[in-house]
Amino acid sequence: MAILVFFVAHYYLSLFTQTFYLHRYAAHKMFTMNKFWERFFYLFTYVCQGSSFLSPRAYALLHRMHHAYSDTELDPHSPHFSNNAFDMMWKTKNIYNDVLNDRNELAERFEGDIPQWKALEAFGGTVYSRLAWGTAYVLFYIGFATAWWQYLLLPIHFLMGPIHGAIVNWGGHKYGYQNFDNNDKSKNTLALDFLAFGELFQNNHHKLPMRVNFGVKWWEFDPTYVAIWTLDKARIIKIKRKNVQPKQRTKKLAQAA
Repeated sequence: MAILVFFVAHYYLSLFTQTFYLHRYAAHKMFTMNKFWERFFYLFTYVCQGSSFLSPRAYALLHRMHHAYSDTELDPHSPHFSNNAFDMMWKTKNIYNDVLNDRNELAERFEGDIPQWKALEAFGGTVYSRLAWGTAYVLFYIGFATAWWQYLLLPIHFLMGPIHGAIVNWGGHKYGYQNFDNNDKSKNTLALDFLAFGELFQNNHHKLPMRVNFGVKWWEFDPTYVAIWTLDKARIIKIKRKNVQPKQRTKKLAQAA
């Protein structure tokens, strides 16, 4: 029981920091926060992601590139230029490392207004930090695992951040429905969004990249927006735009024969 609770907690806390801090704050700046809370959530992201910690700066630049070049050959993680999800993850890892180490010229135009904590970012990306977190996960399993199959969950702990990215970018650009014609292949993968906290409303998000609530239809529920709304009401953050609406009519889901 302890192993399953730990796995679920790690999965969803890591997911929350990725969508709340890395995506909606670092990449899009959909809301603002003061320096204390920026550092708090930066540290919280490091702790929750652990061995798979992603640099907020590199993530933001990579994601801004994704929006600018969505589903083209310049997209850092379009599934339409990879043979499978693992191939896409490996390609994304290489581009991420180039961006992180200032070896990607395309990323330069997307610099600016990104939270930075150079000391923590530098340490979080080291092999020492990643091995320390990985060792902690293994020790927890040794102490609390009650069946051999539970150890099969460990690779997911080690690669939690990239796995979340793979689910969103593979599923959200291959499977589902479209509310809008965005001139790309972004989809809303509603059936799998319980694994993504609103991130799989990719078609909506690519149409309205500054809309805090990724759900557009009344039945499209974005759990992360509830957390953002609550933090806004608590005055921990301040949402920049309360309600961004589409300017064009939604795309028809079926065409008349």
